[in-house]
Amino acid sequence: MSEHDWLAERFEQHRSRLRAVAYRMLGSLSEADDAVQEAWLRLSRSDADAIDNLEAWLVTVVGRISLNMLRARRTRREQPLEPAMPDPIIDRPDGIDPEHEALLADSVGLALFVVLEQLTPPERLAFVLHDMFAVPFDEIAAILDRSPDAARQLASRARRRVRGATPGDTDPGAEREVVEAFIAAGRTGDFAALVALLDPDVVLRADSGPGARLELRGAEAVARQASMYGQLGLVATRALINGAPGWVATLEGRVFSVGSIAIRDGRIVEMDILADAERLASLDLSPLG
Repeated sequence: MSEHDWLAERFEQHRSRLRAVAYRMLGSLSEADDAVQEAWLRLSRSDADAIDNLEAWLVTVVGRISLNMLRARRTRREQPLEPAMPDPIIDRPDGIDPEHEALLADSVGLALFVVLEQLTPPERLAFVLHDMFAVPFDEIAAILDRSPDAARQLASRARRRVRGATPGDTDPGAEREVVEAFIAAGRTGDFAALVALLDPDVVLRADSGPGARLELRGAEAVARQASMYGQLGLVATRALINGAPGWVATLEGRVFSVGSIAIRDGRIVEMDILADAERLASLDLSPLG
């Protein structure tokens, strides 16, 4: 085995973890793959023998690349005022595909990403690397060119905002019943049944693409929206969306939207829907068969 092949083999051992770091930072699977590929190029140009801990080195490099990509988005003003939905990871309702486990460790639906999108790039880096991937603050500080105490404060601020992003219950049986009832009520346009399934303060966030993002609050407003879509003849299939209960809705055989919900005390408290046709067309639906 050549030295290049040996190094490539070692890199592949860490690819899934590196992709998970980049996905949490960027919310985009394609950009995450770009960040991982850039990390490989940097490694291939480096003196690998001088790297004491290859995994830590790679995680740090991917974190720095992802941070620069986030900053570049804002410099080019590609970051809209409303937070974008991430690329959803779709699984069967009865379990997560082993290939997705690294991407989804400790994830709670799409709601977590909505909060991450609202953080500054340094806050997001500090929180993701430390709280999700146990990277020490002194290493995070080196990426940010700040002190370890400053990095710790960034993570603390982010943590306080993220705490509110996990409002749901974790009873799979209860989640399944609520999702099935919501799909059924939406299909028939049963407004009263929809309202009964929704928390009075429910929040609906829908992303149909740049400049077409919607946020609704309140059970009646969300029920009206669901009733309207129910008239389109959508076919909804229950699924796990980023590890949380949800569905994939199709219209005439094409994916129309992907929805994820959070449930508390038997009612839906948050709903996140991706309806961007361009992004939906690239989804991997193979886990659903």
